[in-house]
Amino acid sequence: MGVCSEASFAELTEMSLYLAEGSPQTDLSPEVIRDLLFDVFGRLGPRNRVLALPPDFTRANSFAGPITCMAFEYFGERLRDVMPALGTHFEMPVWQREKMFPRVPAELFRVHDWRNEVVTVGEVPADFVAEVTEGIWKQPWPAQLNRLVWQGGHDLILSIGQVVPHEVIGMANYNKNLFVGTGGRLGINESHFIGAAYGMERMMGRADTPLRRILNYAQDHFCRHLPLVFVLTVIGPRDDGTLAVRGLYVGDDSECFHRAADLSVQVNFTVLDEEPQKVVVYLDPEEFHSTWLGNKSIYRTRMAIATGGELVVLAPEVGAFGEDPQIDRLIRKYGYRTTPEVLRFVAENADLRDNLSAAAHLIHGSPEGRFTVTYCPGKLTREEIESVGYRYGDLAAMTARYRPERRRDGWHTADDGERFFFIGNPALGLWAHRSRL
Repeated sequence: MGVCSEASFAELTEMSLYLAEGSPQTDLSPEVIRDLLFDVFGRLGPRNRVLALPPDFTRANSFAGPITCMAFEYFGERLRDVMPALGTHFEMPVWQREKMFPRVPAELFRVHDWRNEVVTVGEVPADFVAEVTEGIWKQPWPAQLNRLVWQGGHDLILSIGQVVPHEVIGMANYNKNLFVGTGGRLGINESHFIGAAYGMERMMGRADTPLRRILNYAQDHFCRHLPLVFVLTVIGPRDDGTLAVRGLYVGDDSECFHRAADLSVQVNFTVLDEEPQKVVVYLDPEEFHSTWLGNKSIYRTRMAIATGGELVVLAPEVGAFGEDPQIDRLIRKYGYRTTPEVLRFVAENADLRDNLSAAAHLIHGSPEGRFTVTYCPGKLTREEIESVGYRYGDLAAMTARYRPERRRDGWHTADDGERFFFIGNPALGLWAHRSRL
C-alpha cells in the first residue's frame, strides 16, 4: 500500500482514499505519521473551523491522542473543538485528558452528553433493518448525533480512532465513532441490542455486519453534507510486547475502513490450534475501572476458551459495573445471565427495555453457562461479584499465582504445573479456536 500523494486538490476532492499505509510488519514512527498527516491536511485545502472526534482514554492505545495533538499542531486556532467520542462512558477526568492529549488546550474540549445533547438526523427504514438483521430487529433505527457534530458549522470533522475486532459491530470505528461515540440514547441502545441479539460470534472480526450496514445507510442518506474525514489506525504488538502503529488510513468513505479492517484481521486476530482450559486476562489499572469495559476479557476470548474451562480476570482497579450510574444499577439488579434469561428480563421489565444497551452488555458479559468466569477485582467485594453471576477470586492471591508482570501474551505454566493462556490487554485483539471460526 502507498500514499495517495500525486493528485491535485480538484482530483482529491473526488477521491475517497487520501492515505493508505500499512502492513503486518509496518512500524510507523510518530515522525512519519506526522509527515503523512500534514501532507493530507495540506492537500485538503483551506479549513478554518475544524472539529476533532477522538476516542476517550479507554482507547488510549489507539494512538488517537498523538494524532489529535498533531491536528492541533497543524491547524492551531482553526481547531475549534475537540469532543472525545464517549458513547455512554464517564466524562474524562483531567488527568486522563492531560495524559492522552498533552498539547491540546483544555478550553477546546467539549463533553458528549448522550442523553441530552443529541439530535435525531434521520431514521433507517424498518424494512431495511429487518432485511439486514435477518428479522431479528424490525423497527426503524434512529440515527442520532451530538448537536455539535450536526449543527456546529465546521468545515472539517476529523473522526479519529482504531480499527480492531469489536463485539457490537464486528470491527470498531469508522462511522461507529459518530453514531455510537457521539450518538444518543435511542440509537446507542438499539445498536447494542441489535448486535447482541444477532450474535457476537457471527460478527467479531468481520467488517460487513448487520449493524455496519445500518450505520452505512445512515451515513450515506443523512450525512453526505458533513465534511467528514476518517483517520484510522491499526495497532499491533512488537516482539517485545510494546505497541506499534501497523497501519494508518485516511479517507471520507468506507474504503479506508475496509483497508484498515483487512489489516486488523491480520494483526489483531489470534487463531489458536488448542483450546485453553484456563485463560488469564490482565486489566490495566489505568484503562479498566468497570466491568462494562473489563468484560472485553470475556467477549474477546469466548471463542477460544474450551467448554468447561475457566477465565480468570485480574482487575486491580475495577470498582464499578457500569460507566453510567443508571446502567450500573441495572447490571447490579439483573446480573450477567444467559441470553434467554436476559431476553426474558427485557420482555418483563420496562427499566431494561428502556436501556437496551445495558441488556446487550449483560449478554456480552455472559459465559452462557459454557465456561466459568472468576473475577478478581481490586475495588468490588465478593458479594458484589457473586451477585451478578461471576465467581470471586482474591486479587492478591491470583496475582501471585499468575504473575502478570512477567508474562507476554501466549502459553505459560504456573509454578504448580498448571498450563494457561495469558492475555495482557483484551482490548487489543480477538482470540478464537479454529473450531469456532
